[in-house]
Amino acid sequence: MRPGAASRGSAERALTSVAAGAAYGSDAADGHDQEARENKARDGGETADAPRLWHVTLSVSGAKAPLQEVRRGLEQLAHDHPFLLTSRYAHDHAEIRYWEEARDLHDAAAVALRLWGEHRQSAQLPPWEIVGLEVIDRDTYHHRIAEGYGPLPATPVGVHPF
Repeated sequence: MRPGAASRGSAERALTSVAAGAAYGSDAADGHDQEARENKARDGGETADAPRLWHVTLSVSGAKAPLQEVRRGLEQLAHDHPFLLTSRYAHDHAEIRYWEEARDLHDAAAVALRLWGEHRQSAQLPPWEIVGLEVIDRDTYHHRIAEGYGPLPATPVGVHPF
């Protein structure tokens, strides 16, 4: 459990990624996505289990912290996690955006949900909690940008105040 977080019990919980299993593949949307990947693999594109790029936006929030400490922690996180594109921060919240390479959305989301907690101590990040997560595939990200909505391209890259 994160230091500073409200306890829900004495046992520490760990987030892990697990395979969805055959029953999950029966979902119509997931079956369609799997069929599309298999067709692409058959047509000479990526393999059915090839990793894909996912655009991740992670939002965290908590008690007020000194801006200099928040900035330094986010800069250290960017150093520790080289795919970090941009971070925006304030005294009591931050938003982190980056690209993640993963087999599917479930794996990308699992990694994103562990990011803050796993780096909190090493990067000396505030004891904030995750309050939002968006994970979209690369095609959706580029479609949103082309249509003029969705998250703006991560420029300037780096750590910036809101």
